[in-house]
Amino acid sequence: MYAVVVRVTIGDADRARELLKSRVIPQVSSAAGFKSGYWTWPADGAPSNGLSMVIFESEDDARAGAEIVRGVVPESVILESVEVREVVASA
Repeated sequence: MYAVVVRVTIGDADRARELLKSRVIPQVSSAAGFKSGYWTWPADGAPSNGLSMVIFESEDDARAGAEIVRGVVPESVILESVEVREVVASA
């Protein structure tokens, strides 16, 4: 398995959450090889940054998924980084 790890800076949290649910998650979760995804932001107060991890079956699927992510970042969010990483263990 491979993960796409994304770091973002969030401008408008309400708008970001709305677009995440209506646009980002549907597009990413329909990608080839998608297994699961987690989108997070700090638990202590207003979010200013986000971190997501989306798991794919293969490295090729993860690389294609990373390109989808780059194309669906909402306007209220600044993309800081996108990495494809091998999942070496899970529980």
